[in-house]
Amino acid sequence: MKEILIDSDHKLFNKENMYYREFDSDIKQTRLYTLLIIQNTPPEIPKLGLLEQQISELIANAIKHGNKKDINKKVKVWYLLNNKCAHLIIEDEGEGFQEIEKWNLFNKKKNEYYNNKNFEKMKDYVSYRTKNSDNSDGGNALFAALEYWNGGVVFNDSRNAVAVYKDFSAN
Repeated sequence: MKEILIDSDHKLFNKENMYYREFDSDIKQTRLYTLLIIQNTPPEIPKLGLLEQQISELIANAIKHGNKKDINKKVKVWYLLNNKCAHLIIEDEGEGFQEIEKWNLFNKKKNEYYNNKNFEKMKDYVSYRTKNSDNSDGGNALFAALEYWNGGVVFNDSRNAVAVYKDFSAN
């Protein structure tokens, strides 16, 4: 089963040959930031809209959850986008996602109930919420990220940076 890893030394945190951008934590600019990242992406990348959506969600989460929309805090993005892969590292200045282990357990249970067709119990695992969640939160972006980023989703040990990888040949 896929899960979110925690490992600052993971190969996905290697920033060699990656481009770099830094953005203010202005949630209203998320779409612009995403477009600045993907502007030189080869057009033959499959399902470019899904890639754009995933990048946008990562940046929005860093702004909203990591930096708490504090305009004085920055979001750092390292990225490599080509015909073969999409590799990103997104880092914020927040305290980090401290409930990764709980989220992984929640996701494992959700998948077990789904695979066993126990939809009565699965209904309790539709949305993951923490004390910091608002009405628009539910962990759905993380569920989608694990499916999309087929090369991994890894947080650093401080949990305020996430590295993701998509191998386009694995589609």
